[in-house]
Amino acid sequence: MRRALGVVAALVLLGGVGYALIDHNGPDTKTVTVTGLIGSEKRAFFENDEVKAELAKQGLLVRADSTGSWTMSDQAAKTPGLDFAFPASAAPAREIQRIWKLQDSPLVPFYSPLVIVAHPSVAEVLQNNKLAELDPVSGVWTFRMDEYVNALKGGRRWEGLSGADKHPELSGQLFVTTTDPESSSSGAMYLALLSYVANNHQVVSDDAGVAAVKDVLHTANALQGIQKSSSDEPFRDFGAGIGNPLIFAYESQAATLALQNKPTGDMVVLYPDTTVYSDHTLVAHTDSGRKLADVLQNDEVLRNLEARFGLRPQAKPEAFANLMREKKPTFAPDLTAARIKQATLPSLDNLQKLTAAAKGTK
Repeated sequence: MRRALGVVAALVLLGGVGYALIDHNGPDTKTVTVTGLIGSEKRAFFENDEVKAELAKQGLLVRADSTGSWTMSDQAAKTPGLDFAFPASAAPAREIQRIWKLQDSPLVPFYSPLVIVAHPSVAEVLQNNKLAELDPVSGVWTFRMDEYVNALKGGRRWEGLSGADKHPELSGQLFVTTTDPESSSSGAMYLALLSYVANNHQVVSDDAGVAAVKDVLHTANALQGIQKSSSDEPFRDFGAGIGNPLIFAYESQAATLALQNKPTGDMVVLYPDTTVYSDHTLVAHTDSGRKLADVLQNDEVLRNLEARFGLRPQAKPEAFANLMREKKPTFAPDLTAARIKQATLPSLDNLQKLTAAAKGTK
């Protein structure tokens, strides 16, 4: 079976986290046990007591193991009896559909755009050098992807940026820190985004497209050195005041801190003016899996809970906007109004080739 992004065998192992939802309906209520796989970034949501209680009211007792989205297709292929798989993006979901020989379209109950987090001083340096822009009315920051690609191609350094001399921590070549694209969804989506922008805002769909962008992808990846396998790690490093000044992250990571009234320090959220969305895509293998997908998308209580975890419910995106209105840092309530464009993701096969090019293995 074709491996997703060539991940080594150790990464295929499950995270070892299993849990069950508690049945609050009493002994007379018929409860369906739903077994599946989830991306590790959704573990906290499914472990939440209110989420458990609401799913139980719908007669669902869920048992799930968490694993990386890019290793999930391997696990789905060799694990019998699964009702669903729930990766963080559409590419692995399509591969799982192929493996399970499914024709129906999977549901996307919620999504989260990928953003860049930085400190205000860094954002201001970027703004002064036309790499970022602040909307004076909404307070929403955007990161200019075309200028960033040009900076990577030209080897632009922090020391050469106007105003950077006031911040001695800003040194070396300018780049964004990501996770390892061979094992992490956010790292792979960064390459997909970068390749789209570098390919004249067109999806890379063939070997010629891969060849056209391979140099900038290799530069962007090689500058990072050793990469983390989980998006939590560079995000935690940023919160601790260590690591690179620019971190690629899920919007939901920053939003969750704000919604839970946890310290966000002086974090600024910059939306790439062209970005990718983490479309949390539920592939239902059975009727029980389809019921779970349906309630996650259509149950009002669950949609509000999804928003409380910093996710944008597909059927009710305003739930996120309403919660974030008074929160800091500033979030974009409406991505279209903020003029944030969405890149088209390549096929899994081409994304594998882009990853190999970034890693210098092709």
